[in-house]
Amino acid sequence: MNLKNKIALITGATNGIGHAIAYVLKKYGAFIIGTATNNKNVNKIEDFLKNKGKGYLLDVNDKKSIINLLNDIKKNFGKIDILINNAAITIDKLFIKMNEQDWQNVINTNLNSIFYISKAVIFSMLKKKQGRIISIGSMIANTGNIGQANYSASKAGLIAMSKSIAKEVASRGITVNVVSPGFIKTNMTKKIKEKISNEILKNIPMKRFGSAKDVAYAVAFLASDKASYITGETIHINGGLYMS
Repeated sequence: MNLKNKIALITGATNGIGHAIAYVLKKYGAFIIGTATNNKNVNKIEDFLKNKGKGYLLDVNDKKSIINLLNDIKKNFGKIDILINNAAITIDKLFIKMNEQDWQNVINTNLNSIFYISKAVIFSMLKKKQGRIISIGSMIANTGNIGQANYSASKAGLIAMSKSIAKEVASRGITVNVVSPGFIKTNMTKKIKEKISNEILKNIPMKRFGSAKDVAYAVAFLASDKASYITGETIHINGGLYMS
């Protein structure tokens, strides 16, 4: 897969899946723009990327912050070829205990922000008749999960939105897809208690959690020319735990 001379914007590129995606896309030649929510993590991204990319501070919930970022990227590096919507949060509570702010915070970060960023990026893609938009979903969008009504709703909405956008821009050489991980070894899954983790593993046919690079290589494929005829799809990466 050759991504040489491609500019990839990856939100939430500091750790876990976002960091792995940055690593793999950089490996295939892409110039990486990685975002973080604080200066410490921006520096961490830049140390990792060295001369193969740039770290930026970004509040995905702030439309002004998004516009300022894209203007700076255009001025200094050119137009974005690949957009990876990775930034997301969880606020897990049983539905009866979930308040409106818990709901809105997750929906705003995991779904509304993708609307803002994708819309800001897509105009330049339409002009050059080429582009890739890949969003990181979740198996929970299809299965639901106790304590994650807000998270599952945000990820299910992401899939539906991506399908709709894909149909609108397909004739202009732009593909829009979702990569939907199951249980992946990240800081988030490290918080799962050992007893629960063992129960989950019993139900995974491959008998292991995935790695962040398992997700990243699927993203790299969808970002490449080899996936030019794939759009509106959700690629599940879960070791067989969920099969659509």
